Amino acid sequence: MNQTRYRFGKIQQKLRRQISAASADYGLIESGDRIMVCLSGGKDSYTMLALLQNIQRKAPFHFDLVAVNLDQKQPGFPEEVLPDYLTRQDVEYHIIEEDTFSIVQDKIPQGKTTCGLCSRLRRGILYRVAGELNCNKIALGHHQDDVVETLFLNMFFGGTLKAMPPKLISDDGRNTVIRPLYYCREKDIAEYAKVMDFPIIPCNLCGSQDNLQRQAIKHMLKQWDKIQPGRIDNIARAIKNIAPTQLGDGELVDFKALKSRVELPQFV
Repeated sequence: MNQTRYRFGKIQQKLRRQISAASADYGLIESGDRIMVCLSGGKDSYTMLALLQNIQRKAPFHFDLVAVNLDQKQPGFPEEVLPDYLTRQDVEYHIIEEDTFSIVQDKIPQGKTTCGLCSRLRRGILYRVAGELNCNKIALGHHQDDVVETLFLNMFFGGTLKAMPPKLISDDGRNTVIRPLYYCREKDIAEYAKVMDFPIIPCNLCGSQDNLQRQAIKHMLKQWDKIQPGRIDNIARAIKNIAPTQLGDGELVDFKALKSRVELPQFV
């Protein structure tokens, strides 16, 4: 028991320190913020809320947290789990009911990936709700592994070199999205969530689909990490250590205008 408590304390301290570092590096959590914490019922969002509450109690400045869950009306969704949990957490919370499940099922052919449409619908609703609740920031539970997976997804299937930013302004300029777990590894979050015994709710809409491209990337990265531990951390560091002149984007570097300072001899 003492060993378990010690290990839990180390993991909690590590995750909390990583959230604080990401916040300091990118200005994620600031004095006076009213942050809408998006809670899906998965290990990542539970961990994010718990650690933000922990940081809130010890921070030298004031900020508010509002937990929000979007009930997408998936069949068999245990509606009582999150309200019961959140009532015990001493946090303001709201359950938003929107039947996006039916829309996705109607629009996406059977066997096709539902993630794209589902995420767009969810994002639009959360943006609207943030305004209604007077929240100036929206916290999502994406972690370092999600960021690296997205990098390879975009390279392999989209032909672009991009991942997930730690902070994002919506297209209309009204919402600021933050990712407090940006520096946190999924394996540490899983260990923390296991000890905390969060009432995990599985996603029956997209998370259970087979042959998702993200699942293939996740498997590839896990194999890489087994072969060379630390490789995922190095890739994550590379995302914030970019050398544009060593790539090939002509929008970032005007390669046509690059000229040597050496003058060629003039022949008569």
